[in-house]
Amino acid sequence: MDNMPWLSLLIVVPLVGAVVVAALPARSSALAKPIALGVSLLTLLLGVVATATSFTRGSSEQFQMAEQYEWVPQLGVSYALGVDGIAIALILMALVLMPVCLLAAWHDIPEGGAREKGYFALLLSLLPFMVGVFAATDVFLFYVFFEAMLIPAYFLIGMFGGANRRGAALKFLLFSLAGGLIMLAGVIALYVQGPGGADGFLVENLTGLELSTNTGRWLFIAFFIAFAVKAPMWPVHTWLPDAAAASKPAVATLLVGVLDKVGTFGMIRFCLQLFPEASQWASPVVIVLAVFSVLYGAILAIGQEDMMRLIAFTSISHFGFIVLGIFAFTSASHAGSNLYMVNHGFATAALFLLAGMLIVRRGSQRIDDYGGWQRVTPVLGGLFLLAGLASLSLPGLSPFVSEFLVIAGTWARHPVATAFAVWAVVLAALYILLMYKRIFTGPPPIIGGLDDDVLRNDTGAPTGGETPVSGEVPYVRSDLDAHRPVRRLPAAVRDLGLREKVVMAPIVASLVLLGFFPAPVLDTLNPAVERTLEIVGVADVAPTAPSGPADAATTSGSDH
Repeated sequence: MDNMPWLSLLIVVPLVGAVVVAALPARSSALAKPIALGVSLLTLLLGVVATATSFTRGSSEQFQMAEQYEWVPQLGVSYALGVDGIAIALILMALVLMPVCLLAAWHDIPEGGAREKGYFALLLSLLPFMVGVFAATDVFLFYVFFEAMLIPAYFLIGMFGGANRRGAALKFLLFSLAGGLIMLAGVIALYVQGPGGADGFLVENLTGLELSTNTGRWLFIAFFIAFAVKAPMWPVHTWLPDAAAASKPAVATLLVGVLDKVGTFGMIRFCLQLFPEASQWASPVVIVLAVFSVLYGAILAIGQEDMMRLIAFTSISHFGFIVLGIFAFTSASHAGSNLYMVNHGFATAALFLLAGMLIVRRGSQRIDDYGGWQRVTPVLGGLFLLAGLASLSLPGLSPFVSEFLVIAGTWARHPVATAFAVWAVVLAALYILLMYKRIFTGPPPIIGGLDDDVLRNDTGAPTGGETPVSGEVPYVRSDLDAHRPVRRLPAAVRDLGLREKVVMAPIVASLVLLGFFPAPVLDTLNPAVERTLEIVGVADVAPTAPSGPADAATTSGSDH
């Protein structure tokens, strides 16, 4: 099993599956969904087996499950794959989220036919590029996967999104291409500065490369800009809210939950490891930008009227925390940032997919079009509250561990930045709980369309015609409610069905299990974290508190 090309299989299987789905004849288009789901589950199974049999936690190797073949030897380009603890954790997250998103998207294209077939083929085609971008150990190969992800993502937004899909897709593409072209210039310059030869783009050959100070800093900037756009960080974040609001919920989940992690992953794999001096040089500015992103995303989330845009702005805030932990250069903050990437993927998936289930039932993304839905859909409301509490990092749910490690680790080196960033915890409680209040609390909505003048008779009793929510006492509007909108549902609304519960089960399980037992993931991440900090050349800040009675006595004596 050690010689099995696991990573290539994880790329080839979903790629072939996407081609098969796209090539289905018109009379067999109904098979598109089950084939796509089956291929994604097979890929997940392969990933689990590969990790169990060929990946060793705690290994000192830079890359495991390594594969390398000559691709374009004249240019020094190799088809080289390998994973460390960070990469394998993100790949497994992507493998879990793909079948979840495919099942969540089951009824996204109600007209069926060729359009549905194309939609599921494009969704599945994201998976090989997501695996490839995390597994590539050749810088040029990484760039190829980095740019290839844009193709299916662009069409998923532009062809299958909402009213503003074309503008959002174009904005997404232009921002990503601009960042990618800047990085391409950096990739070429890095090769020129490197050892050259047939393996001139391999990460291990470029790590520790002797660069002049100015060259290293310019190359760092070229890579960092591309990753900041993808992350996304302020001020190159503006494409994300538009893309998330215009996308189908399953597409938004993969876009924010997986694809955007390429930005923060790239900062660790390339910015820090290839340009350690420049990373330390740039860290003060990056930390300021990260703190601004943390607060900016949280503040703007509070004022959003569109629930999909609100969730997108929360992610800008969370990505700010991840970048802050990366450039704080402590083992705790680095471990927290890497764990945050995984936990945020599941937490944001829960919010986007549950928001999508609400939108299907109500036909609107506007928060003000809801109210009282906890009584109508109690399971949906309960899961939405759980997802929201995870997003605001409630203790016992997985994002809490990540955020705590980032804050604690950053405080040791940058207490002022941490003091500002921690206010996002308070802001998160505001934007999550206010959204939940506006959508799920209050009087139950009335089923059926009614005019305001027939809601009450002169005595205040309900008039005939209104149909209360099943199992609820009919709601009578009081004088205090006279100017409040009536929440009317177009038809009887059901709670979550079996398919939707199956969609949410693995996500909820990850939020709870990783909240109480994050050790397996941290044990996987820590060797890569330690290696990265060693390459950068930084060590944890020594504790300032006395470590024992003798030290305490010495400290006390010195004070007098």
